[in-house]
This record gives sequence, structure tokens and C-alpha cells, in this order.
Amino acid sequence: MRIALYQARTGIDPVANAKALVRAVGDAHAGGAAMLFTPEMSGLLDRDGERASSSLAVEAQDHVLASLRQAAAASGIWVQLGSLAIKRPDGKLANRAFMIDDRGRIAARYDKMHLFDADLPGGESWRESSRYAAGNEAVAVETPLGLLGLSICYDLRFPELYGALNRAGATAFAIPAAFTVPTGRAHWHVLCRARAIEAGAFVAAAAQCGRHEDGRETFGHSLVVDPWGEVLLDMGNMEEAIGMAEVDLARVGTARSAIPAPGNRRGVGAVSIAA
Repeated sequence: MRIALYQARTGIDPVANAKALVRAVGDAHAGGAAMLFTPEMSGLLDRDGERASSSLAVEAQDHVLASLRQAAAASGIWVQLGSLAIKRPDGKLANRAFMIDDRGRIAARYDKMHLFDADLPGGESWRESSRYAAGNEAVAVETPLGLLGLSICYDLRFPELYGALNRAGATAFAIPAAFTVPTGRAHWHVLCRARAIEAGAFVAAAAQCGRHEDGRETFGHSLVVDPWGEVLLDMGNMEEAIGMAEVDLARVGTARSAIPAPGNRRGVGAVSIAA
């Protein structure tokens, strides 16, 4: 089967971003893809919290989500909407991923569990927890790509999440992202390949790319990785582009037969510290 990834340079206007996403759905469908994957924060990327707040909504009133549901139904394509900033009743936001089926229905939701609070060597400082509430539940959903485990960006650094999804039967992982350039250069490829190899699973990682309206710069390099760790698609520094990859679902069984790591896994208890 064929899957499509949308590499975006999302801006501060959700209406414009929604139009770009709807075009991406149409392009993916025209290219013969059964599924489209979009990046983290596909609806709005704005680190000016005061400015962004006027554009954010609760899930039922989110313009981008409604537009993508309509586009998915019109094209008959599944859309993994990487994530949106969704208002919660407690006043905080959720960084929420959606799986939209080919009839426009929401098949699954996932709130990002691991929040990016970090001071980078180049001087960038991020405190995602100041605005967002962390999710507390891992989620997988049946799709044309098999049982797909949902995750978002910084989750990539926590292999225990993917281990839990793998034990639940996941044969593919969605890893939408907005990686910074320094961390992307250092870690993006190796971490995406590691998550695929250790689970014997496909990885579809749609990413933000380029210099955004709010001044940040993201790494790009949207990837599709097969269960053996082979990179089937690397979109490099292309901005606002669609990439396609042919996915052979039989590769999951082949990789797991050759390296049956999921079946050989043992629980690890307390660590003994030798004197």
C-alpha cells in the first residue's frame, strides 16, 4: 500500500493552515495513498501564547479538525492529523493527535504524554508544561497500516512508550514532530530508526520544516522507516510538500522472524548495584 506524508511550514493563521492541509489531503488521494500523515501542531504553530490564544478552540469547535474531517470523507482517505493545540476545560491545552478514518470519523485521539521542557545548548529554552497538560494514556488504533501506535514528537525519546504499544500489538508508529534544528541534526534519524528496529514496526514521522512565522526553525526530514530500519522516505528540507512511500506490510513478519526481539523481551526488575 502507499502512504503519504505532508511536510509543513505551519504558520500562525489556522484558516490558512487548514486550507493547506485540505490541499494535502487531495494531493495524497490523487497520488494513490490510502493514508496521509501530518506533523505535530498542524493547525497552529505560534510560541506567542497571548496571540495564539485567540485562535485556539475546544475540540468540537476547532476549524482545522472540522476541515480535515470533511476532506478525509470527501477523498475517502485516512488522515493521521499529527496534532492540534486543543483547549481543555481546566484552562490548559492538550497537544492532541487524531486518527480520522476515510468517512471523516474520529477513530482515535491521543494526548502527548511527554512534554518538552529543556534548555538547549544554543540558547533556546522550551517549557511545554507551562501551557500544556500531559496525557496519561497510550493509544493504538486499527488502520489500513495495521494497528498504529500514536505518539508525538518528544515521545520519541521514551522507548518504554513504544514497547508498551508493541506489546499491545502495534505494527506501526506515527511520530509527528516539530523537532528543533539542533536536536534534529543530532538525534532525529537515529531515534526514528531505533524505534522501528527495536519493535520490528513501521515508523511514519511527518515533520515541520523551515523558518516559521513565529521565528522558530524546524528540522524537517519527514521519514518513513521500515521494520528493518531501512529509510523508505526522507523528505529532507522540502517545505510544504507531499512525499509518498510504498509500504509492504509483510515486512513486519519478515523482520520479526529474523530478529524476534519483541518475543524475547523479559521484564526487568530492580537493579542490583555492585559494591
